[in-house]
Amino acid sequence: MLIYLSFLAAAMYVACALISGPRRVLNSGLSALAWLMHGCALWFTVFFDDGLRVGFAVMLSAAMWVSVLVYWLENQNFSLDGLKVLLLPVAAVMAVLPVFFPGNLITLAGKTSMFPWHIAVALLAYSTLTIAAFHALVMVLQDAHLHKLRGNQAQHWLNTAIERLPALMTMEKILFRLVFIGFILLTLTVFSGVVFSEQVLGVAFKWDHKTLLSLLSWALFGILLAGRQWRGWRGKTVLSFTLGGFLTLLMAYVGSRFVLEVLLHRSLA
Repeated sequence: MLIYLSFLAAAMYVACALISGPRRVLNSGLSALAWLMHGCALWFTVFFDDGLRVGFAVMLSAAMWVSVLVYWLENQNFSLDGLKVLLLPVAAVMAVLPVFFPGNLITLAGKTSMFPWHIAVALLAYSTLTIAAFHALVMVLQDAHLHKLRGNQAQHWLNTAIERLPALMTMEKILFRLVFIGFILLTLTVFSGVVFSEQVLGVAFKWDHKTLLSLLSWALFGILLAGRQWRGWRGKTVLSFTLGGFLTLLMAYVGSRFVLEVLLHRSLA
């Protein structure tokens, strides 16, 4: 069932990316159906009666699952059709990635009822900030597109997709909305991990690379929001802080899990 749902969701994502022209209702419906199947596949991958299965592939897949949801919702208010050719093919790959790299099973024995909530909030925080980073990369491409000649036929498809995006001011508003939500979720994750480590996670708190990188990422996003509020930061400064904060968070969670699970074939608690 997991394999069927994953590959069917991926096929639908690809079909949505290829659909062009005035077929908005069909595209919206197919995207929603693919998103639901992707979500079901994630559910069967992560949740078990006696534990949770979490790994780098699950994190990336969950991030793209939330990304598709945000794309679908925002596309109802803004014209984001150009974004689908960049987003949906990546979502298709991430939908099937947990089939090949399912991750490690974390047992719930000895852990409090708050532990699954901690994991869920952490996944949502990571997913939301992944969307923000992806959004920032699109803004970088959009900004570069506005400052160069538009006659390069080799990149005609990319130019067409970028030209369909909303104005940079609108894209920036969406970016800060994502960063703010992600920062709140990341704050809850870091706070519960640091303050209630033994009660929530079942292990004593320790200053390891994951904790330090998580705190650094939290600080970068906090500085970004403060700079926006009191200094009116915009443009390249905003994009640099967003991408820097995300890469730090990526190394804290996905990077360590990838090294241990794929390269060293070890489990990560």
